[in-house]
Amino acid sequence: MKDWTFSLTLLMVPGIGPARYKTLIERFGSPEEALNASLKALTALPRIDHKTAVAVRNFRDVPEIERQLAAIEHHRVRVITLSDEAYPELLKEIHDPPPLLFVLGAFHESDARSVAIVGTRRATSYGKTMAEQIAGGLAQRGIPIVSGMARGIDSIAQRTALTRGGRTLAVLGCGVDVIYPPENRALKEDIAKSGAVLSEFPMGTPPEAPNFPRRNRIISGLSVGTIVIEAGEKSGALFTANFALEQNREVFAVPGSANAFKSQGTNNLIKRGAKLVQTADDVLEELEGPLGGWAPPAPLSPVPDALPPQEKALLELLSAQPKHIDFLSDEAHRSTSEVLTLLLSLELQGLVRQLPGKRFVRG
Repeated sequence: MKDWTFSLTLLMVPGIGPARYKTLIERFGSPEEALNASLKALTALPRIDHKTAVAVRNFRDVPEIERQLAAIEHHRVRVITLSDEAYPELLKEIHDPPPLLFVLGAFHESDARSVAIVGTRRATSYGKTMAEQIAGGLAQRGIPIVSGMARGIDSIAQRTALTRGGRTLAVLGCGVDVIYPPENRALKEDIAKSGAVLSEFPMGTPPEAPNFPRRNRIISGLSVGTIVIEAGEKSGALFTANFALEQNREVFAVPGSANAFKSQGTNNLIKRGAKLVQTADDVLEELEGPLGGWAPPAPLSPVPDALPPQEKALLELLSAQPKHIDFLSDEAHRSTSEVLTLLLSLELQGLVRQLPGKRFVRG
């Protein structure tokens, strides 16, 4: 058995979560030893009652473990334990880090500079615009975006990060093999290709309501700061902000109208001391310390005057940060085929370079 298989088995015991798992490992040294411990030794622990001790002692659901292993292999999921080098350092710092992470995609060293963006599932046009502007601005500066891939602000921020050539991490409140919400199937696949989709929940776990508050502590735990864009007074996004405060991370809020229901939560956060932000630069200036210093994008070489007007206009939209073809088409107000023709001409002149995933940068 792989080392993490014992961790998976222990975590599947009814009543065992991150806190009790930590207690068992501190006492017995490994998941395998905890599973083989006597009833007397288990009940001697402060967090382990008799019912839970019996569950640990008797849990031997081999068919379910085999189903988990088969699903992990089938979906090509990477299982990362708390002791693995690949486990995100920021997440290790919280008081109840998940013992196991199920990951589609991969983590990157730049993820240590991640910023979370969360908000309402029913975003207004104002909220959508702010999510696009702030997520896009951060992505173009090389800052990964963390969110929950939920409807509304989460999905908008993560889609924008991808179209601007950035990285994004999606933390799910279900198994990584479960598509939720169903309309985000393509988004999930795109995130896994260039970033990571992750969960602490075993394969096949449905998106049940109690999972999402637990999920939110991971979103904030992976991030140096959390930005809330549109949230009502009882929004789940506020749970993420509260977790960030408990984890000693920065909390930012985008202000909204005093009369807007969906801005009550964000405006209250600002009253409580959250930093008011309106642009990506506002966020970066506040996070200069945690990010280890950041620099604005380097000045670009001048666009050649001799270029035809259409090519010149398109080249001016490009920079050192990759842009997806769909985003470029929207910015240029031209069809994808027209833009690709212009890009090919610029590429042949050495002025544009194409990256994997139909993303383009100045040459």
